[in-house]
Amino acid sequence: MRRHPRRGEAGRQVTAPTLRGAAVGRRIGIGLMYGLWKPRVLGAWRVPASGPVILAVNHSHNIDGPMVMGTAPRPVHFLIKKEAFTGPLDPFLRGIGQVKVDRAIADRSAVTDALGVLAAGGVLGIFPEGTRGEGDFASLRAGLAYFAVRGGAPIVPVAVLGSTESSGGRLGRMAPAARAALPPLRSRIDVVFGDAFDAGDGSGRRTRKALDDATVRIQERLTAHLERAKRLTGR
Repeated sequence: MRRHPRRGEAGRQVTAPTLRGAAVGRRIGIGLMYGLWKPRVLGAWRVPASGPVILAVNHSHNIDGPMVMGTAPRPVHFLIKKEAFTGPLDPFLRGIGQVKVDRAIADRSAVTDALGVLAAGGVLGIFPEGTRGEGDFASLRAGLAYFAVRGGAPIVPVAVLGSTESSGGRLGRMAPAARAALPPLRSRIDVVFGDAFDAGDGSGRRTRKALDDATVRIQERLTAHLERAKRLTGR
């Protein structure tokens, strides 16, 4: 994936996310996640070995993204909220191929970058719930359906389980702020990859109704995968 300079905020020149950067991010993720915790990865072989693909990840803790980056079999470009790109984290996140998105607007730059990742045959990581919450796929935004249909990419559901557990037990019913504490070091965190599926109905339509229908299908598949992952891991 080649770099394509463009003008960003305040006229600064920025570059599109690159596969090389995401590969560096993957190596960092492997070192940190396996160094600090004990990831148990199930079904990674279900991620297509080549071509565009979207990883749809449940999101209940800040380490969920880095955990998937370090356990996925291919480098991942995550859509990350712009609030995370502050200070030295801005050039770092850009450098490891992550995509900055302003959730308050229709962020055309983020859409262009994300579709560019898929057009180049890369892996796009999305938290379809839009923000950190219960991590149960209960509320999905239409963005996932848009990228899947427009980018012609299959979706692989990913369940990260155990990131909100502390030494005192589960924190799943607590407020997001209370769940911000890191899980105990060297504790087990499960990352379960599901079967790839197509979000569209085969017509190629990208109308509002088509995307709404695709979002309903996606939510059903993601919710079912999460329930299977919980049964499989005993979480």
